[in-house]
Amino acid sequence: MSVKIRLKRMGSKRNAFYRLVVADSRKPRDGRFIEELGYYNPTTEPATVKIDEDRALKWLNDGALPSDTVKSLLKKEGIYAKYNEQR
Repeated sequence: MSVKIRLKRMGSKRNAFYRLVVADSRKPRDGRFIEELGYYNPTTEPATVKIDEDRALKWLNDGALPSDTVKSLLKKEGIYAKYNEQR
């Protein structure tokens, strides 16, 4: 089973926000997920990002692959740098 950390779209039309979830790569974007790690709201000024750092590092160390957008969010929060130090 290939596990990915990706965004799950929530909210209404033109008012979207996203949850960071760990999911099987074969499941649909808004389908079942294993665990929720945080959220990302790009509609606020500045954009709101909240990620559970311990759980994100645990999943990265276990081999979960982040999507491109999630990787950039993790870099902005400084979590990806901590992950690279541990490797």
